[in-house]
Amino acid sequence: MSITTYVFGIVSAALVLGVVFEMLRRRRVRERHALWWIFAGVLALVVAVFPVLLENLALALGISVPTNLGFFLALVILFLVSVQSSAELTVLEEKSRTLAEHVALQDERIRRLEAVHHTRGAHDVRTAGTDEATR
Repeated sequence: MSITTYVFGIVSAALVLGVVFEMLRRRRVRERHALWWIFAGVLALVVAVFPVLLENLALALGISVPTNLGFFLALVILFLVSVQSSAELTVLEEKSRTLAEHVALQDERIRRLEAVHHTRGAHDVRTAGTDEATR
């Protein structure tokens, strides 16, 4: 491995971690969403600093090209991020549907109350006119 590749790996991993932590600091992403990205960044940093670890792990698993193991691990992390996002999206869709139903029921209730109010208001105006005429 050349020194350029070595430095590029370390800088890239540090950049990923820096971006994730900055997004956390600015509250652009929540901790539970950033967990997998932090894990990926730390894993990339460890592999960038100690590339022999990836080679030894690939050899132990019977994978002939260590880079393939790196791509496989990246794919697994992206899969886990996707599953987590899908699960949270399902929960949010259910909450959104429930809130929409609640708002529709409240709108119907308000419409009915306004109709009763307008009917009583018209009745009160007619009654007030006859009360004054009888005095």
